[in-house]
Amino acid sequence: MSDTFRPDDESQRAELRENARRVLQESHAAAVLQEMNRSLLKGRGWFDEYDSGVIFKWGTGRTRRHIWVDIHGDDIRVRLREHRPCSSDVTVAQCDGEYHSYGRQLWSSLDLLKRELHDYYEHPVSESSED
Repeated sequence: MSDTFRPDDESQRAELRENARRVLQESHAAAVLQEMNRSLLKGRGWFDEYDSGVIFKWGTGRTRRHIWVDIHGDDIRVRLREHRPCSSDVTVAQCDGEYHSYGRQLWSSLDLLKRELHDYYEHPVSESSED
């Protein structure tokens, strides 16, 4: 049995979606990602939405990349390549080796959020090839 939380009833899923929508709007993360798609990718990226966040994808085949943004409570979490936790001189985010987490105090700084999301764009997670 998996330890991953999977809401079974539709009301729990609706609460997760509403919370994710709220945090993405309040933090302006959704607008920053959309602007990155417009300005950096000329609209060639796309977004896959899910209950607690969004995955911003671009590229094709071997060049496919993504930024996975997950909302957990009021925290914005960006999924990383599997690695050891970062030291505090590498990122302002809290790092557990799987996610960089930005609490409200961090994401309330729009300049910081833009800078961090742009860094994830510059150093994205590569998707494994299906072929």
